[in-house]
Amino acid sequence: MNTVISVQDRIHGALWGALVGDALGVPVEFQSRQALRENPVTAMRGFGTHGQPSGTWSDDSSLLLCTVDSFTTCGKLNVHDLASRFVRWGVDGYCTPHGGIFDVGIATSEALSNLQNGVPPEEAGRADEYSNGNGSLMRILPVALWFLGATPEELMVSAQRASTLTHRHPRSQMACALYCLLVRALVQRVPPDKAWSQAVDAFAAYYERPPYIAERLHFRLIESGNLANQTERDIDSTGYVMHTLAAAVWCLLTSRSFEETVLKAVNLGGDTDTTGCVAGGLAGACYGMASIPPDWKSVLARHDDVQSMLARFLDRLPAPSAISQ
Repeated sequence: MNTVISVQDRIHGALWGALVGDALGVPVEFQSRQALRENPVTAMRGFGTHGQPSGTWSDDSSLLLCTVDSFTTCGKLNVHDLASRFVRWGVDGYCTPHGGIFDVGIATSEALSNLQNGVPPEEAGRADEYSNGNGSLMRILPVALWFLGATPEELMVSAQRASTLTHRHPRSQMACALYCLLVRALVQRVPPDKAWSQAVDAFAAYYERPPYIAERLHFRLIESGNLANQTERDIDSTGYVMHTLAAAVWCLLTSRSFEETVLKAVNLGGDTDTTGCVAGGLAGACYGMASIPPDWKSVLARHDDVQSMLARFLDRLPAPSAISQ
C-alpha cells in the first residue's frame, strides 16, 4: 500500500492528519486512560473538556497553521515573521478555529510575553529543564515538510531554531529534530519501522556533542530499538515532550492504519489533543490523505479556510527532484 501513495499525498495527509488528531483529542483532554477505556473516542465528538463544538482544533493546530502561513509568505524559515504570527495568535486570535484562544501552555504563554516585550525570537523560549513541555513539538510539522530536500543536519538545525521561540531547552529542540527526521522518512515512502530506525541513526550521529550529548540519557527508550515492543502501560501520555514523542511514535509503530494510530493516541488519555496531533502528523505522512476518514476532515472548524491555507503552502513548497513526485 505504501508504495502507491505519492509524496504529495503524504505531505497533504500529514498536515490534515495533525489537525484531525488534534480535534479528536480536544473534547477529552485531561481524561484518564481508564475513563477512555470505558468510553473510548471512536469518532469526532463535541464539547467535553473545553465546551467546544465538534471539529474544533486547539493551540496545537493554531501554531502549526501560523508556521504554515509564515513559510508560505516568506518562502523560508523566518523566525521574526513566525514570532509576529505567534503574537497575533495570542493577542488577536489569528489562526484560531472560532476567533479566540481556549487553551495555551504555560511555557508558550511566557514566550509570547517575552516576544511582546522585545526579546529576540530565538531567545524567547525558556531554557530551563522544567520548560520541556510539548508546545514546540506540537507545531513543528511544517518545518519537516519545508526542508524535505535539505540535508539531515540542515533539517535538524531548522527544527531547533523553530523550537526556540517557545521551548529553548536542548531536550525540546532535539525532540523536534527527531520528529522531523521521522516525518521526512515517512513522506519519502520509507516503511514506519525502517523510517524510525533511519531517523534515530541520523539523530544519534548528529547529537554526539555538547550540549546535546548529556541529553541523550532522556532518549534511551527511543534510541533503544525497543519502543515498538512496549505495552500500553509502559507508555505515558502527559504534556512532557519526551512522553508525547514516545507515545506518538509508539502508536504509529504498533498500528496499521491512520484511524488506528490516531484513535490509539487519543485514547491514551492525558494530553489527548497534542498526542493526537503529533501522532496524526506521522500517520498522515505514512498512510496519505486518502486514509483520513472524510467525515473527520469535513467537520473541522474553518475547513475551507484551512484548505486554502494548506493549498498555498503546498504550492510554495520547495520541490527538489528527489521528492517532487
